[in-house]
Amino acid sequence: QVQLVESGGGLVQAGGSLRLSCAASGRTFSTYGMGWFRQAPGKEREFVAAINRSGGSTYYADSVKGRFTISREAAKNTVNLQMNSLKPEDTAVYYCAAKVSGGNYYTLNFDYWGQGTQVTVSS
Repeated sequence: QVQLVESGGGLVQAGGSLRLSCAASGRTFSTYGMGWFRQAPGKEREFVAAINRSGGSTYYADSVKGRFTISREAAKNTVNLQMNSLKPEDTAVYYCAAKVSGGNYYTLNFDYWGQGTQVTVSS
């Protein structure tokens, strides 16, 4: 079992930055890939970014490419999402997820999920 706890959400003005963190416990951190997803009111949950087990490969949705950066800190069992140049359309609940197996990181096929953290971007 893996427990994931997100932090770092909040209210920010358009053009600002936020850094989300996800602390993982319960299994060896290096054995699973990590991802960030988001869900806005009335919309389906969507992929934002992911990083593989080693941290050597990262994946981004087109809507955030060039603005968001995902990284992992093995010593802290943490995955981070640095969000810059935020837009009102980035407003959503952001979820951290862990993937035991490899494969496609762009889908919702992750094994463990956090409870989410709210990000609100005002115009």
